[in-house]
Amino acid sequence: MASPSGGIAKAVTIRDVAAAAEVSIGTASKALNGRGRMRAETRDRVLAAAERLGFRPNPLAQGLLAGRTYTVGLVTGDSFGRFSIPVMLGAEDALGAGQISVFMCDTRDDPIRERHYVERLLARRVEGIIVTGRRTEPRPGIGRDLPVPVVYAMTQSTDESDVSIIPDDEGGGALAARHLLATGRTRIGHVTGPHRFQAARRRAHGLSTALAAAGLEPAGEVLFGQWSEEWGRQGADVLLHAAPDVDAVFCGSDQIARGVAETLRERGRRVPEDVALVGFDNWEPMALGCRPPLTTVDMNLGEIGRLAARHLLAAISGTGDGLLSGSLDGSFGGGTLGGGVTIVPAGLVLRESTRRAVRGG
Repeated sequence: MASPSGGIAKAVTIRDVAAAAEVSIGTASKALNGRGRMRAETRDRVLAAAERLGFRPNPLAQGLLAGRTYTVGLVTGDSFGRFSIPVMLGAEDALGAGQISVFMCDTRDDPIRERHYVERLLARRVEGIIVTGRRTEPRPGIGRDLPVPVVYAMTQSTDESDVSIIPDDEGGGALAARHLLATGRTRIGHVTGPHRFQAARRRAHGLSTALAAAGLEPAGEVLFGQWSEEWGRQGADVLLHAAPDVDAVFCGSDQIARGVAETLRERGRRVPEDVALVGFDNWEPMALGCRPPLTTVDMNLGEIGRLAARHLLAAISGTGDGLLSGSLDGSFGGGTLGGGVTIVPAGLVLRESTRRAVRGG
């Protein structure tokens, strides 16, 4: 607050409000917090004095009086932050409206470190915990009968009683296929990550299902490999050998797509004129660095974080206000979380790599 002289004015305290309203500090506190019995005239006088002086209550002090800390923990195994940071930013958007701060803890995929951080967060009296990671594979929960609600975001608990929020990998694969079909492509290959990953299998299944609905099948075999540019280069070579007339490639990640783009360019195949290209993740440094810029499936990680935070806020407040439509067997009530999985729809970010080719007449 600026003073008339241009300096920083002294913050108005509850002592100042009490003096202006000619009441005790205790009475002023009760009036401002809506607690205790007093005459309406006294309460109104205190509130008027607070407004006149520009008094702003201290949220931390109010929280301590109410037995709250206004903090939640975010536990992640994604050291690089590729997936956890967008989730955290989305969560902060939702939690910020409730004046709640986030403590972020990186477990480095170490179960012992994870247990340590959970214990430390509980010692700090956080009001809830969001668990996130870099893959959607079901993982053991962080513990049963914890004193605070827990939500899993961009990862999935093996405990069906836990709430998990994950991206729609299968829907994203179908979305990519339908887009490529709409641009006139019919010989669509698929280069993706390791078969052991649920995300890779679901994205491949989404593609195959959408193609089957159009009476088609993938060009060549679905090529499972690694989540890397190097595999993208190698996979593109394999695909071009097996299906030389391929006119589009859907890749299981943006990194793979960038490698595929390099091989296509080296083999004299123009993107998108000869071969259209779609990635997955919408990792902007990778997608925008691709030549040409890459059309890609966006998992809506920020939305996953926001929905996780809404679930948590609903449990903390003991209301169902944050409950999501579309969650499977999830429910709130009385400050508890029901179990279930929420699948967040993917989106498609259109860029130059799938532009419809203009054919001369």
